[in-house]
Amino acid sequence: MTILLTAFEPFGGEAQNASLEAMRLVPDMVGEMRVVKRMLPVAFGTSAALLRQAIEQVRPDAVLCLGQAAGRAEFTPERVAINIDDARIPDNAGDQPMDRPVVASGPPAYFSTLPVKAMAAAMDAVGVPASVSNTAGTYVCNHVMYSLLHELATAYPGVRGGFMHVPMLAEQAEAYHPPLPGMSAEEIARGIRAAIVAIAENRRDIAASAGREH
Repeated sequence: MTILLTAFEPFGGEAQNASLEAMRLVPDMVGEMRVVKRMLPVAFGTSAALLRQAIEQVRPDAVLCLGQAAGRAEFTPERVAINIDDARIPDNAGDQPMDRPVVASGPPAYFSTLPVKAMAAAMDAVGVPASVSNTAGTYVCNHVMYSLLHELATAYPGVRGGFMHVPMLAEQAEAYHPPLPGMSAEEIARGIRAAIVAIAENRRDIAASAGREH
C-alpha cells in the first residue's frame, strides 16, 4: 500500500511549518505502508492543482494532508471540509478570497474518508494527545482538504483521503506571549506515524464517541 503524505510550506510570517518539519522525519516505510511525501504551497488554487498532480503521479491507496494549527494542543484529524474560501490573512501568493466556493459546482461539504476516530485513538495510545476536529477552518487547509475529497470522489473513488492538523513546533510556540502549545518535530512525527498505521489497519472507522457540545 502507498500513502501520499503532504505538508505545507511556512506562512503567516513564520520561518517554519510544523507539518513540514515533522513530515521530513517520517520514514519512507511505516509498517507495510510506503510513504510518498510532497510539500504544498500555502496558496489557494495552486495547492490544489499540485495535489491533483501528485495524486495522478503517485496513484496512492490513501492521501493524508497535514497542516499546522497555531493554538491547538492536540493532533486533530479533521472530520469535514466545507465548500468555502474565506481568508483572514492573504496566502503566500497574496490572494485573500472572501466567501468564495472552493469548487463552484461542488456540494456544500465532504466528510473525510479516513478513519479519523481510529487515528485519534492510535495517537493517544502512543502518548500523543489527539481528538477529532469538526472544523478545518476556511483558509488553505480547508481548501486543500475539500479539493482533495472532491478530486477523490469524482476521479479516484477507491482512494481514501483526509486532513490532519498538528500543533506548532515548541520553538515556534515559545515565541508567542503568552506561549502557545507546541511539540518537538520528533513527537509530531511520532503522531503522524501512528496515524498512518491506523489508516493502514482500519478500512472502516472504529465506533467511539468524538462528539462535542461546542
